[in-house]
Amino acid sequence: MDGGGSGQEHLERWLGEAGSWIEAELSAWIDGRTGWPATLREATAYALLGGGKRLRPALVRLFCEAEGGDLARALPPALAIEMVHTYSLVHDDLPCMDDDDLRRGRPTCHKVYGEAMAVLVGDTLLTEAFGVLGAFRVQGESPGVGAELVEVLARAAGACGMVGGQVLDLTLAGSRASAEEVRAVHRAKTAALIAAACEMGALAGGGDAARRGGARAFGVGLGLGFQAIDDVLDVVGDAGTLGKTPGKDEALDRATSVAAFGLEGARREARRHAQDAREAARRLGFDEGDLPFAFVDRLLERER
Repeated sequence: MDGGGSGQEHLERWLGEAGSWIEAELSAWIDGRTGWPATLREATAYALLGGGKRLRPALVRLFCEAEGGDLARALPPALAIEMVHTYSLVHDDLPCMDDDDLRRGRPTCHKVYGEAMAVLVGDTLLTEAFGVLGAFRVQGESPGVGAELVEVLARAAGACGMVGGQVLDLTLAGSRASAEEVRAVHRAKTAALIAAACEMGALAGGGDAARRGGARAFGVGLGLGFQAIDDVLDVVGDAGTLGKTPGKDEALDRATSVAAFGLEGARREARRHAQDAREAARRLGFDEGDLPFAFVDRLLERER
């Protein structure tokens, strides 16, 4: 990479632009909802517009643009995947799951609107996400593209992806999980959705099966590395930096990279997966100074 810093400066500028784009589109989507019960609309807006890194829609945009697609093509999958991600956070924070009071630096949805409404907000976001993808043809694409996007997102979010990963996470709590069990949780719970963001971007941009597979491989490496660093931050971070309550993994006795490998081992795990992501980016034809490499470097800088 060209000096590291210049690549990161480029990434920060690009992320700022991508973040402003998706924030405006999320807000416009909320504004366009009519006929909803007022409290449901308010609570959904609270959850969806509450900030966050917007990593997944940014990855959709990056890989869509890499295949020659424009913002109109990137928008439906970018909206949909952020909606699914937000639903997962709302449900994860519930007392029956992680029982957390803080998310993105403010009270969690169920603390403000109650548990029942938080469940319904998550249900709404998950359902509406697939409606957004189903309307992909409005942007001039054939219905087949929307159907493929639905398939990719459903696979990543469902029983073999995020939901299944949450089940594994809950099942392994309180046990001495093996390294492979921890990786299986992370591959399903975190990496699957990040990989889907990359693949959906490539698909929306017109990429063929090989390009989609390469984008997905990059996302798997990035997602696994991201989760390993997240596990480290849960130990060494603070609420102000994280925007959520630190120490929850240990309190809930969850199967984490730190529990399996120790702090330094978890950092090594992150570096290993980051290298996998870099190799996938090279196979796709990206150079060291390009955005995917800067994404990987930024991931490893998160704890500093």
